[in-house]
Amino acid sequence: MTAPELRYAILAAQREGNRQLALALTPMEVTPSQAEVIIVLGEHGPTTLKGLGGLLVCETGSPSRLVDALVKRGLVDRIDNPMDRRQVLLQLTKEGRKLRPKIQAAEAMIDENLRAAFGDDLLRDLVERTRAFLAGSNAGAALARRFGRRVERSAALGPIVRLLMSRFRTRRGSAAGPVLWRSRL
Repeated sequence: MTAPELRYAILAAQREGNRQLALALTPMEVTPSQAEVIIVLGEHGPTTLKGLGGLLVCETGSPSRLVDALVKRGLVDRIDNPMDRRQVLLQLTKEGRKLRPKIQAAEAMIDENLRAAFGDDLLRDLVERTRAFLAGSNAGAALARRFGRRVERSAALGPIVRLLMSRFRTRRGSAAGPVLWRSRL
């Protein structure tokens, strides 16, 4: 397998997984991105819009439009922050809390398909290597905040990550982390 094939295989797998999840969520009338907001708010409790944005993988930047749609549907509430009256906290409503287990069941089906296709050992290895690849990126930071563990680089993996980071740049031209497009050398 070549690097370009791997890139496209990852992209195709992400799209297929998203398609399967969207299909499973259709009866609930939520998108995969809205489902992620509901799951994150259920796991992390009331949080600010900025705090929510830092935990989401589906959305870079501010998730305000996602939240607005969920507020209109009655699945998320905006409440005053008792610690800072200038801030608003987001939390699930009763309806949002009732929907969360259904979303988790839909996600569990996708997760089971991944386990069946790859097995637990390969899944762990893929997650570790993907996290190492994403180290230093916004998406990697969101994963670390969301799942609460840092990338553990093995002695052999460290030089690979450094090489990737030296060859890849973000759009701003910094070495903030490896991305899927190559900088001009």
